[in-house]
Amino acid sequence: MPDDLISVEGLEKVFKIGFSRKKVHAVQGISFSVAEGEIFGFLGPNGAGKTTTIKILTGLIRPSQGRASLFGHPLGSLAAKEPIGFLPENPYIYPFLTPLEFVEMCGRLSGLRGRVLRARSRQVLERTGVWYAADRPARRLSKGMLQRSALAAALVADPRLLILDEPMSGLDPVGRKEVKDLIVDERAAGRTIFFSTHILGDVETLCDRVTIMRRGKIVVRGKLDELLRKDSQRAGLVLAGADEGLERYCRDQGWTTDTTGGRLRVELTGRQAVSSLLKEALGRGADVEQVVYHHETLEDLFVREAIGDRVPAEGTEHIGVG
Repeated sequence: MPDDLISVEGLEKVFKIGFSRKKVHAVQGISFSVAEGEIFGFLGPNGAGKTTTIKILTGLIRPSQGRASLFGHPLGSLAAKEPIGFLPENPYIYPFLTPLEFVEMCGRLSGLRGRVLRARSRQVLERTGVWYAADRPARRLSKGMLQRSALAAALVADPRLLILDEPMSGLDPVGRKEVKDLIVDERAAGRTIFFSTHILGDVETLCDRVTIMRRGKIVVRGKLDELLRKDSQRAGLVLAGADEGLERYCRDQGWTTDTTGGRLRVELTGRQAVSSLLKEALGRGADVEQVVYHHETLEDLFVREAIGDRVPAEGTEHIGVG
C-alpha cells in the first residue's frame, strides 16, 4: 500500500483554443504528493490551474506531459477511479430527479445495490442535511441544497479519497461549519481529503499541508505551521490617555495609528519597536491597555505569493519542509 495516495510529477496541460489554435499552458510542470490520511488544501486565484489539475486527477481530461498516479495506479485506470468520491466545482443534478434518486443513481454506478444502497443513501443524505428534502425535485432546491446533495453523492460509495472542488460554494455559515465538521469526521474515519477552496480561513483550520498555484505553477507548498511566519513579530497596542505628541511620535516612526474611540491604536513590527513605544508612552503618562503579537495568516501568505505583483520566475517556489 503506497504512503502517498496521490503522486504528481512534472504534470502539464496545454489547451489549443480558437481558430488559430493558440496554445494556453494551463498547468506547467507541477509536482506534489498527498499522503494517506491527511487533509490537503489546493489553493490559488481564479485561472491558476486548480480545476484543470483536478480534472486530470479524476480522469476527465488527459495531461499533455508528466506522470501522476492515485493509489499507486496510473490515471484513468479503474483501480485509480474506483476509491474516489468527487465533488465538482459546479455540480449538476438533473432538475427532475430528487436528491435521493440522484444519490442512489450514483451509488448504483459505484456498484451498490438493494438494501445496502438504500441504507447508505439515507445515511449520507442525513449527514449532509438533505434528508428532510430528499423527495423534492432538484429544480426546487436552493444552490446550497444542491451542493449538499452532490456532496452526499460523493460520499455514498464510502470512498478512500475525497476530492472536493469548492465544497463550501453556495453554503451559508451554518452549512459551512457542518461541511467543515464533516471533513474532520471523514478524516477521523480514515479518509484522505483533497480540497480546493477560496475560503482561506477554512484551509488554515483544517489542512495539514497546502499547495498554492499561480498561473499554472506551484509557488508555495508545505506544512502550514512551517510556511506561516511565526517570527514576523507584528504587534498591535492600545493606549489610553495618549496626547497628540505621542501620536505624532508614532507617525514619525512610520507606524500605523488610529484614534477611534478616544484611544490610540498602533500597529508596528518588531519587539524593539514595541519596547520603544512602551517607554515613550509610559514616559508621557499614557496607560497601556493591550499589547497583542500577531503571527502571519494563510491570507497573508496567499496575498504575498499568489496574487501579489511579483511574477514567479521559472522554476522558483517557496517550499516548506514536508
